Amino acid sequence: MKWQGRRKSENLDDRRGMSSGGKTIVGGGIIGIIILLLNIFGGENAQMLTPVLEQMNQGQSTPTEQRDLTAKELEEQDFINALLVDNEDAWTKIFQENNLIYKKPKLVLFEGAVETACGNATSDSGPFYCPGDQKVYMDLAFFEELKTRFGAQGGDFATAYVIAHEIGHHVQTLLGTSDKMRQLQQGKTKAEANKLSVALELQADFYAGIWTHYNQQMNNILEEGDIDEALSAAQAVGDDAIQAKIQGHIVPESFTHGTSAQRKYWFMKGYKTGDITQGNTFAEIN
Repeated sequence: MKWQGRRKSENLDDRRGMSSGGKTIVGGGIIGIIILLLNIFGGENAQMLTPVLEQMNQGQSTPTEQRDLTAKELEEQDFINALLVDNEDAWTKIFQENNLIYKKPKLVLFEGAVETACGNATSDSGPFYCPGDQKVYMDLAFFEELKTRFGAQGGDFATAYVIAHEIGHHVQTLLGTSDKMRQLQQGKTKAEANKLSVALELQADFYAGIWTHYNQQMNNILEEGDIDEALSAAQAVGDDAIQAKIQGHIVPESFTHGTSAQRKYWFMKGYKTGDITQGNTFAEIN
């Protein structure tokens, strides 16, 4: 992916190298697996998990520390900044084309644990978007686990896909889709509510494809293998792939993010069409 030479975004908050005191959610073990299953490419499920997990970790604290970022971390910062800038520019253009105003989200890099408006979380939560403060949170260690534990190809465009997916949730917040989905979930069975969650997540994948389409037109970013990296990441984080790897069997009624095939399909639909009006995933989920 071609990403050098971007402007500096005011919306990148790199908190690596520092930790804040107070309660944190302890990952690992069965708790970490539960978080990972429900929250990988987190969407907005972090908001649901926080109250339960905070009760399980009352009284635990971390010391306050600070260190300088390494040369590698500074390079990572430049890369994430470029992805954030490209999302800002593309979505500003898309919203303008539809007579709307795009409010830019912030992106927070952290390591270990982080405090958010949705509660506290650890790296085990995976990247997630918090509608309470309209920020995307991620620990870059996630991408190593995506390769080693879930078999994704890796690469810079896998990271680009994940960030674009999370910013897709921000777009849903701005457009009111997330609130409408939560309203529709009221009074539904667990299986019916899960289907609506799947539709929300697949639409975020579609928006990641829309961003890729626009960014390619604006910045000619793609290099050979980039789309394959994104599809490999989508394959790895399908509900069916995760369940098969972690629990050895698949329970479709419990899906909250969609199958690997669905995630790849909707990303590619956004990428190929570049038409935001074709992303009504809710109409196509039975």
